[in-house]
Amino acid sequence: MARKLQSDKWLFLATLALICISVVMVYSASALVALERFQQPYLFVTRQTMWAAVGIAVLSIVMHIDYRSYRNDRMVWFLVGVVGLMLIAVLFSRPINGTRRWFGIGGFGIQPSELAKLAAIIFTAIILERRRQRINELGYSLLPIGLIVGGLVGLILLQPDFGTAVSLLAVVSVMVFAAGISYRYLLGAALLALPALYVILMQADYRRRRLLTFMDPWADPLGDGFQIIQSLIAVGTGGVFGKGLMSGVQKLFYLPEPFTDFIFAVISEETGLIGATLVVLCFCVIAWRGLRTAMRAPDSFGAYLALGITMMLVLQAFVNMSVVLGLVPTKGIPLPLVSNGGSSMLINLLAIGVLLNISQHAHVETVSVEPGAA
Repeated sequence: MARKLQSDKWLFLATLALICISVVMVYSASALVALERFQQPYLFVTRQTMWAAVGIAVLSIVMHIDYRSYRNDRMVWFLVGVVGLMLIAVLFSRPINGTRRWFGIGGFGIQPSELAKLAAIIFTAIILERRRQRINELGYSLLPIGLIVGGLVGLILLQPDFGTAVSLLAVVSVMVFAAGISYRYLLGAALLALPALYVILMQADYRRRRLLTFMDPWADPLGDGFQIIQSLIAVGTGGVFGKGLMSGVQKLFYLPEPFTDFIFAVISEETGLIGATLVVLCFCVIAWRGLRTAMRAPDSFGAYLALGITMMLVLQAFVNMSVVLGLVPTKGIPLPLVSNGGSSMLINLLAIGVLLNISQHAHVETVSVEPGAA
């Protein structure tokens, strides 16, 4: 008798909890800003709710599509081609806050780099499945990944979006590591990347200032250090139970981007340690169930795809919360499934739909990712 396919309920519940938190906290963090700028206090929360509803509908459809259908050369090359064209087109769009990351369609902003992450993960999973037995033959196994992912990363850097580019490289690196590549290649790549990383960080004045501000934000408390100082104040004044919803102070034109990149600071201030811990626990559940799905996937493609999607969500959440807590320099990276943003919400829910489908096919005892497979 065929086994009835069941999705991972823990993964779905954690995702649903983050979406509910997003709708509530986006309203709390954006209402006064939206009223001041657009005379519409419900503007951002209405859009976020709409994107969440569309995203859940997409998730519901995708979770019933066999993930093995993505192992299709024509489909993946079409996806990579479309993403590449979108990343090129966005470079000619109107700059927003000094960057070109969005272009408008029908009054809504589209961020191609979000789709680029998912396209790169699918492409990498296909190549690793087919060539992992010769993973240490770099020209055979990793050259296609290097060319495609490197091209996407280069286009993302031109926007410029350093944080997304680095996070994409980190996700692909974890996938390649899981395929069994020799440690010496990873170490060599890291050493070769250091000079390029130094040049990228130092050539842009704002990146250099962010790095110096991270070292000592109080050196310029009303300038470059203002953002992180206000974030730390918000987190610190929240205490254990918080000040209550809508009662936060730092979002009142003190904390820049309170409903996007720094929404975790607003959560910490208004719901305290309890609310912040709940958000962290939701991402821990996603990491646990995602890695569990990767380990129990019935084939290597499913394993690498599940691993990549899980890392895409978890690493981005880790970086965002680390920025809010002053543990890493400021990056323009939103908190997945929580920060205001339609493209991010939609692509992340689509990716979780794929992950839920892989979980339906997971075996109880099969471990598909073998670090020593090479």
